[in-house]
Parts: sequence; C-alpha cells; structure tokens
Amino acid sequence: MQTIPDVTNDLSFEDFKTEVLNDYKIAVVSRECSLLGRREVLTGKAKFGIFGDGKEVPQLAMAKAFQKGDWRSGYYRDQTFMMAIGALTTEQFFAGLYANTNLELEPMSAGRQMGGHFVTHSLNDNGTWKNLTEQYNSSADISPTAGQMPRLLGLAQASKIFRNVNDINTNNFSVKGNEVAWGTIGNASTSEGLFFETINAAGVLQVPMVISVWDDEYGISVHARHQTTKENISEILKGFQRNKKEKGFEILRVKGWDYPNLMETYQEAAKIAREEHVPVLIHVVELTQPQGHSTSGSHERYKNAERLEWETEHDCNTQMRQWIIESGIATNEALVDIERTAKRNVRDAKKNAWNTFLRPIKKEQLEIVNILKQVASKSANRVFISKLATDLEAIGEPTRKDILSTSRKVLRLTLGETNAETTTLGNWINNNIAKTQHSFSSHLYSETQRANIRIKEIKPTYTDDSELVDGRIIIRDNFDIIFSNHPEVLVFGEDTGKIGDVNQGLEGLQEKFGELRVADTGIREATIIGQGIGMALRAYALLLKFST
Repeated sequence: MQTIPDVTNDLSFEDFKTEVLNDYKIAVVSRECSLLGRREVLTGKAKFGIFGDGKEVPQLAMAKAFQKGDWRSGYYRDQTFMMAIGALTTEQFFAGLYANTNLELEPMSAGRQMGGHFVTHSLNDNGTWKNLTEQYNSSADISPTAGQMPRLLGLAQASKIFRNVNDINTNNFSVKGNEVAWGTIGNASTSEGLFFETINAAGVLQVPMVISVWDDEYGISVHARHQTTKENISEILKGFQRNKKEKGFEILRVKGWDYPNLMETYQEAAKIAREEHVPVLIHVVELTQPQGHSTSGSHERYKNAERLEWETEHDCNTQMRQWIIESGIATNEALVDIERTAKRNVRDAKKNAWNTFLRPIKKEQLEIVNILKQVASKSANRVFISKLATDLEAIGEPTRKDILSTSRKVLRLTLGETNAETTTLGNWINNNIAKTQHSFSSHLYSETQRANIRIKEIKPTYTDDSELVDGRIIIRDNFDIIFSNHPEVLVFGEDTGKIGDVNQGLEGLQEKFGELRVADTGIREATIIGQGIGMALRAYALLLKFST
C-alpha cells in the first residue's frame, strides 16, 4: 500500500493519474476499515473502536510530504497516513482491533493498546538501532488528548541539534538535520494546555515541526463554540505568525476535502520546516466524522439534519471522487471498479485477521474440553462438569475468558478429589496463565543485553590525598567529563545555562559546550519532559533539570 512518490518533480499525466488513483484506493480502503471496524465492535468481536473516517484525504497529502527519516507524533485518527506510508496493512488494522498479542501480526502494540494507536520499530531484536534515516518513523501513540504534543517538540529539536552541533555521530539517525517532526491533533484537543505549551516552545526554539489540526468542528459531541475562542484555532494563534522582523510559526489553512490544494499546502509546509527549520501549523478545516466520535455513540444524537446533509456532501472521499471524474482522470465506472475491489479486499483481510486471532483460542478450547471430559469421568460431580464441558464446546467463537473461567469452575468442583485427571487440569490452568501473562506483560522494560539494569555499577574511589571540595564541584566536573566524552549528551532546563544552575552544578559549562548543549528553557515542565522523550527516541542522552 506504499505511496509517496517524488511529487516535487514533474510527472507525466499518466504517472499523475496512477498516483491519484492509488491515493483514492487507499482512501477507500481506509474508509471501509472504519466502517467494518465499527461493525466488529457492535457485534462483540472487538471491545472498542475509534477510527479515522472523514480524515482520509488530508492524511494522504501529509504522507506525500513525509520523507524517510521523518517522525510522526500523532493520535488515533491517523490510520490512512499509516497505510499510505506502508506501515499498516488492512489485516494488521483488524489484528489491532481484535487485540492479537502476536507482535508479528499486530506490530503496533501486540494487542496491549486499543486500536488506532500506531508506532514503528526503531530497534532490532538485539536492542541495536535500526537505520532510522531509511525508514518512516512514528513514535507510539497514547490516549490522553494532546499527550502527543510535548514529545513532538523533542523529535523536532533533535534535527536542530543534528544540524548545528558538531562531532555527533549521525549514522542511522539523521541526514544533516533535514528530518521533520509531524504532529496531528483534533481541533477540540487544541484546548489542552499541552498543545499551547508546545506551540509556544516550538516558536521559541524554531524547530522543524509541522502540526496538522484535523478540524471537524466537534470534540466528541461538543461543538467548537464551546471548545475554542472564535471557534477557530488558527485565528487565535495569529500572534504566532512569523513576519520579516520576528520569528514564529508559519500558519496555513486549507479545506480538508480539497485534494489538489492539500497536496500543495503540505509540500509548502514540508519545504519551510525542512529547509528553514521553522515550525508550521496547518489548520485543516471543513472535515467530517461520518460515524461520530467512536463506537460509544452515534453523531445523529447531536448533529442536526442540516449539518448531517452538509457532511454527506463535503465528505473528503466523496469530494475527491467528484474531482477525479471532473478532471478527466478516471470515469465513474473505473472508480466503481476500484471501490468494489478495495471493499472486497478489506472484507477478506478482516476475515483472515479474525480467523488468525481465533485459531489458537480454538485450539485451547479443544484441548481443555477433552481434559474436562476426562475429569468428569472420574468425578462425583460428573453431571455438572459434563454440562460445563458441553457448554464450552458449543461456543463457536470462544474467548480466553470463557476457557479459563470454565476450567476454574471445574477445578472447584473437584476439590478433595485427587487423581491424574485433576492434576492434568491444574497443570493446564497454570501453564495457560503463565503463557497468557507473558503475552501481556513481557517487554515492559528492555530485555536485551543493552538494558540499563545490566549496566555494572562503578563505585567511586578515594585516597588519603583526595581533596575535600563542595559537592557541586564534583557534580560539575563529572558533567564536564561526560560532555567532553559524549557529544550526544545535552542538558536543558530552568536556570541551567547562563547561570550554570542555581546551585552551580553546571558552572561554566554553557560557555564551554555552547547554548545548544547546555540550554536554558522557559518555565514549561511538560515540554521539558517532552523534549527529553522526543530526543531520546532519536538517540540523544538527556539530562533534564527543573527549577529548585
């Protein structure tokens, strides 16, 4: 499903047609995933769903401008983007919805996060870094709205450091600091303090960041008039717009259903951020949300008939389809064929993902039913146990809860009975719990040879001639040695740079190592943490400091 051609160069009309139609196919596939995904939740196969329907076309434009080495810090609406960069297949989409714990089948989180939480992998199995300049990169999504913003700052700042600090080993991590950090957020979530703190810090730092605001005028069921002053985030951020005398943001606004203008806008934003290291905000307006916020409700409950009619007409996929026909790129018949094929492929992928998810559970069901029948044959409670075994066997699509719950009920019914069959049952339950527990609780920390817990402690040594000095001198000299030996180490925070920390633990180090490596920040603790997270994802070692 990979797209992203070199749209900065001229294409022949035939090549242009191919790209446009491939984009349309991805949009149709993504929409069908959203529609079928909601159905899977409502029929009980998945527990919750939140999808990217109505945001497909601007995400295609973002994908076109996104280059290898770039980073994304987004949220749960971005499935079309992930499909467009080749990082998410339809089968993986549904594997995530079903919470498949096999990482090869569900590479986003192995079933540990809800669907729609995306990530790419930066490490090899042995804990070494992959070459991040040769792949499209995404930090792992989190559910708290606007929580993706602070780390976006760090991901962008890393490019600034790579471009401007000498002696850093950029192999695998950067090509002259040309990488852009791309953020996405819904219009209502721009009301969060984390968003404003990140916007302000990015304007101060002047980092290569592009933030897309997907604006469908609602936050869950609440209209923008209750969310945002003037109901328009780009309007109230006008004070951040750069000019000839003052640095700031470049702020762009574009309609979310206008395919050609979206492509042009995203190429412009990428060029500004990549070449000038200026942050850009793209306010993508007039978007829709065809199925409402999530599977928890329906938007017909809070949108009037006029709004629903407008959304039907301005649906970005519908508008793109109409533009393709009007531009002579393809006929209605050709698009119908694309749509039918795409929808059939999505249905097949959904079926394959479900069967793959269910297969090992069905195997466990067969195993335990046979064990329960054997237990029943030797138990005084054989009537009750036989019924439990029969009921479990009759479940066509069992869950692991069905299997384990039934097994434990039977085990309780055999209390006081000691024989080979009850021993087999007890062992099976214990082994099943151990296996399942590992599927959900492994790799909470690094398990490679490079894990921090494997680093051996180096204790200080003292002699009778050791000089007695203030503790701050020891701390300062230690930092001095670290900074001299490791150019990838940075420290930043409140009172860190010019005065060298209020307790003088960094005295003189900014003069020696420069303002980018020993830096002051404003009073903005969330984005200080975010800078640390984002830059650590790009292989920097960070020392964060807060005011004391």
